[in-house]
Amino acid sequence: VQLVESGGGLVQAGGSLRLSCVSSGRTFSSYCMGWFRQAPGKEREFVAAIGWQRDRSTAYTDSVKGRFAISRDDAKDTVYLQMNSLKPEDTAVYYCAVGQLFSPPTVRAREYEYWGQGTQVTVSS
Repeated sequence: VQLVESGGGLVQAGGSLRLSCVSSGRTFSSYCMGWFRQAPGKEREFVAAIGWQRDRSTAYTDSVKGRFAISRDDAKDTVYLQMNSLKPEDTAVYYCAVGQLFSPPTVRAREYEYWGQGTQVTVSS
């Protein structure tokens, strides 16, 4: 399984970015997908997750609720993270990950088996 993230960059506070993660090597639609982030000097933390194709429920960490939206396009084997109203504290490397088979969204990193290489998001004040 390979995951390739894109869409990161430098943006001013209040701006928006859309991250994409393309998956290959597995039946994408059957798996929960998630986004995590890691800021310098901090542990990796959960950001958002979406259930498999027939679930599609979502989960978010409290700090991004109302600002970020996760979605998936199973025809393109791609999961997205739309990030609006960005804040400097959103600065981190963002990772997408493949979760469990036929699973609703899960927030625990240990339940994700495959990870991308990460994409840097930097929000300036």
